[in-house]
Amino acid sequence: MFSSTLRAASKRRGLAPSHRPILKRCSRCQSSANFMTNTPVKARNSPTWRPVSVLDEWVAKEARPISLRQLMVFGRSLTEARLISSANYVRTELPTRIAHRIRDMQQLPYVVVENPHIKDVYNLYYNAFDTFRKVKEIKTLDDNDRLCEIISDNLKKHLTVIPKLAMGIHECEGLFDAKEMDRFMNTILKSRISRRVIAEQHLSLSETYNSPHFSPGAKLSESDFIGEVFIKCNAKSVIESCAAATRKIARSTNAPDVKVPEIKIEGHLETSFPYILSHLEYIIGELLRNSIQAVIDWHGKHGHPEDEPPPIEVTIAEAPQHATIRISDRGGGIPRQELPYLWAFSKGPHSQQRLANLGRVPKMAATMQELHIEDDLGRADLKTPPYQSSLATLTSRPPDLRLGMGLPLSRVYAEYWAGNLDVHSLEGYGVDAFLQISRLGNKNEQVITRASMDAV
Repeated sequence: MFSSTLRAASKRRGLAPSHRPILKRCSRCQSSANFMTNTPVKARNSPTWRPVSVLDEWVAKEARPISLRQLMVFGRSLTEARLISSANYVRTELPTRIAHRIRDMQQLPYVVVENPHIKDVYNLYYNAFDTFRKVKEIKTLDDNDRLCEIISDNLKKHLTVIPKLAMGIHECEGLFDAKEMDRFMNTILKSRISRRVIAEQHLSLSETYNSPHFSPGAKLSESDFIGEVFIKCNAKSVIESCAAATRKIARSTNAPDVKVPEIKIEGHLETSFPYILSHLEYIIGELLRNSIQAVIDWHGKHGHPEDEPPPIEVTIAEAPQHATIRISDRGGGIPRQELPYLWAFSKGPHSQQRLANLGRVPKMAATMQELHIEDDLGRADLKTPPYQSSLATLTSRPPDLRLGMGLPLSRVYAEYWAGNLDVHSLEGYGVDAFLQISRLGNKNEQVITRASMDAV
């Protein structure tokens, strides 16, 4: 009752979001009593005044999730009318999804929101929301071109979001319940993926439509992309390309005489499914990278220098509804003290080192392409779009820089399309990682469609 009265009073006064009083439990004290931060005096670097009622109007709306199949059906026979319809979906869906995440951030404890990294993300989100909500209905191809310029510009600006969020979470350790913080991170990262999916899909469709070789309404073959969706994504091919890239990284980050384990692929080698290629590459790349380094380290301590390190075995299994990829290594398993933090963004035994490493990564699109050294993954079929996309090489992240985000972010990607990622460790022997993927593309994106902490 008291909390709702405070929110209503804040709305009437038109306080800036980060200046609104927030009623939260203090995680530093064991008391269950609530505390309220005092409304601070406006400082020189405080965010500009923003009317709360504008955000409320958009938070009252609900996001409309989509599936891979919907993306494919919509883009398979592309016409001008369909492209403009796609533009208007993006025009209204982006500010709706951003508004709900802004509201989630407003409900964090004030001390967390005031963290400089979290505040930067908040301002990026609000500026993007303010930009997209003012875009008028798209009626012509010229209108669509202007929208694409706005989308492309925002995609580029938001490449700083993941490292800033991660640094903010690490710095706020102890100020907020760790499980709640991880839940917040999962929500905001899935939402970020969802916005990039619909934004990049529309940019890709627009690029296709404007191509001189495009014929409106033309059918596409199963070997083609529909926007960013690879119609027939072959699991074996993706694993092979990621294996080549990660083994090359391992050779560059270890001594020249260090032997890199082979990667063997077996099982249902013809398994394919519709998927967004960069998502699958990120997951497989991170899992292989972890396994390769674990085997190298374990073999260096316990194996004979003349012996070859044990291979990493990848098994592909196909079922009617889903496909499963198992990655097995003999790299000694995961130390017991690290297991409780395996999927955590916020803390762990190496949190301070991770924080220092994150400070060296100004941008992060969370793609395999960030780990390239000289060339690409060896694929001839993947286009490099001219717009700033998470499919493009947008960062210079050193390949040996450990951020502690690979597994939790990989699970976020896996769960986004109703899949799953699980890891089983046998300490002293090795690890089995199981990635399950929906094969039919008929599952909606798994996103929170409303503000998870306070809807309105």
